[in-house]
Amino acid sequence: MTTSVDQSALYGPVADDLPAVDELLESLYDVDFPWLREMLEVALGGGGKRMRPAVSLLAGRLGNYDLDLLVPMAASVELLHTATLVHDDVIDMAEERRGRPTAASQFNNAPSVMLGDYMFAHAAEFVARTGNIRVIRNFADTLRVMATGELSQDISAYEYSRDVQRYLDRIYGKTASLFATASEGGAIVCGAPEPHVEAARRYGSQLGMAFQIVDDVLDFSATSEELGKPAGSDLLAGTLTLPALLYMERYPDDNPIRRAFSGVRRRANLQRAIDEIRESGLLEESLETGRRFATEAVEALDALPAGEPRDTFEGLAEFVIERRS
Repeated sequence: MTTSVDQSALYGPVADDLPAVDELLESLYDVDFPWLREMLEVALGGGGKRMRPAVSLLAGRLGNYDLDLLVPMAASVELLHTATLVHDDVIDMAEERRGRPTAASQFNNAPSVMLGDYMFAHAAEFVARTGNIRVIRNFADTLRVMATGELSQDISAYEYSRDVQRYLDRIYGKTASLFATASEGGAIVCGAPEPHVEAARRYGSQLGMAFQIVDDVLDFSATSEELGKPAGSDLLAGTLTLPALLYMERYPDDNPIRRAFSGVRRRANLQRAIDEIRESGLLEESLETGRRFATEAVEALDALPAGEPRDTFEGLAEFVIERRS
């Protein structure tokens, strides 16, 4: 599997152990059905930053670092994340992700939904290998929270609302909850002291919020080549993210999003909104909100001892804000 970041520089003391997570994920390819292997290779072979499993491994450094427990823990969160992307691509009718054809575009919707379900089942099996009932319960609860977040996003498509708190609640469910579970789970399975477990969870939660806000800014500001999908695709799909919400707040009267969501020249009005958001200062204002969450993530690390894991966690928070894809 390929990745798009320098893992050695970014993930420090756990970079050399991330290939073991990839190996466990690739073990899913050992199936009796060639068509299933092909589908799994498409879904899992797109690379990615591997940030969630890296966070799990780093949190394991806060206790008795045990790869026999940490690798399945880290693989479970990455597989859960990837399964949600497979389902997202079906819902969004996405042709590409990270510049590669999606499973949905290659194998059609019904098989892709079942592929996502297959991956969810294996993610649960991976986390069960930790033998830690607290971690297993957290995983199950996170799956529930993520599904609720996705349902909220899908049901509210093209629903006009200027409620920023509703947006923040949604991205916690969609993204931050899994970052929190990744970091907390790594600390728990390695027997970290409870204050360190809580610090890891708080860090993961705030880092995940920052990560999603930056994603939502990049959806407007990055090029299609950097995104691996068309710029502004969230708004075109009827999903309101922070830049669009701030735009609606600043221009409540003459607002093309309101007209588009009411069915008036939808594509043209949404494209106008995308262009105006890109030319405004609202993307930087949105990034500032992301920076605040990243700062809160770093502040959560005050409970941890000085050392390489803490330093790496701090570097990750900086990377999340500065990244371009």
